[in-house]
Amino acid sequence: MNVSVKNAQLAAATEKDPRWAAIVARDPEADGTFYYSVKTTGVYCRPSCAARPARPEHVRFHATREDAERAGFRPCQRCRPNQPTLAEQRVAKITEACRLIEDSEIVPSLEELAKHAGMSIYHFHRVFKAITGLTPKEYAAAHRAKRVRTELGRSGTVTEAIFEAGYNSNARFYETSDQVLGMTPSNYRAGGANMEIRFAVGECSLGSILIARSERGVCAILLGDDPDALARDLQDQFPRANLIGGDAGFEQLVANVVGFVEAPALGLDLPLDVRGTAFQQRVWQALREIPAGSTVSYTEIARRIGAPSAVRAVAQACAANALAVAIPCHRVVRNDGALSGYRWGVERKRALLDREAQA
Repeated sequence: MNVSVKNAQLAAATEKDPRWAAIVARDPEADGTFYYSVKTTGVYCRPSCAARPARPEHVRFHATREDAERAGFRPCQRCRPNQPTLAEQRVAKITEACRLIEDSEIVPSLEELAKHAGMSIYHFHRVFKAITGLTPKEYAAAHRAKRVRTELGRSGTVTEAIFEAGYNSNARFYETSDQVLGMTPSNYRAGGANMEIRFAVGECSLGSILIARSERGVCAILLGDDPDALARDLQDQFPRANLIGGDAGFEQLVANVVGFVEAPALGLDLPLDVRGTAFQQRVWQALREIPAGSTVSYTEIARRIGAPSAVRAVAQACAANALAVAIPCHRVVRNDGALSGYRWGVERKRALLDREAQA
């Protein structure tokens, strides 16, 4: 075969590969997903390498750097593909900062955290929020809230639990206890005892639906095939709360939710009792702002809340949502538009989206 013809065929095959577009764009988002080698130089690079672009007929793709090295290529001295990327280095530093916050008796100051990471205060604050989705102060508060929930389950007294979790005084904790726990510390410690939650189970075209409401607002909207399983799920969420079957007035609330499931154009505006971490609440608020009939990606939600690197955490917050349809996590899809996991089943997610598209 003529050499020029062979090179043209090799170039055409390379240019058809979607990875070639990432190399041409020097896309840093592609770093770590693959590597490429250049036959004429004997080196392999990251997709974002700033070196002069190679001719496509000289390029080979590799899944890992080990694959490239086994093929006889050495790492590029410019992009250093055998070293952690800048993004990976930042993640490592922020992970260290998170562990420092978690392990310290007194929350380190922003200046101390930045110095430990070897960054300026401004740069550290910005990178920390981009990676975790929270400011250092919010992360510390969320971790302390998690600790107090744990300590309330094992400490001898509420006061002991509060101090063990890192609060300097009872008063400091009680100022935020409702946001941290969603109820008084004693009620939380008792598994939701003294809380009154009304609930009812109805039927809709997606199966059984359970709606529950505390004095603060709707605290659960659950979908499934088995009404008894939904009731057990509610009981697991609030193990010692006083669960009361809904009366005739409550049935109207159930009818409103079922009506929205069947006809999304009607809209749904309910007072919600939303419990979650600071990050989860930001995600859930962003979900409530997605119009019916529209979808967005997990990446877009992460960008909207100012945490573009926290895509996985956004997906986890969607999975933790216990308020089906009211907080519309069904409107979040993968970057390619495909439907990903849904707490109540992908088929229900597809059905909800199809109805909203037709409304």
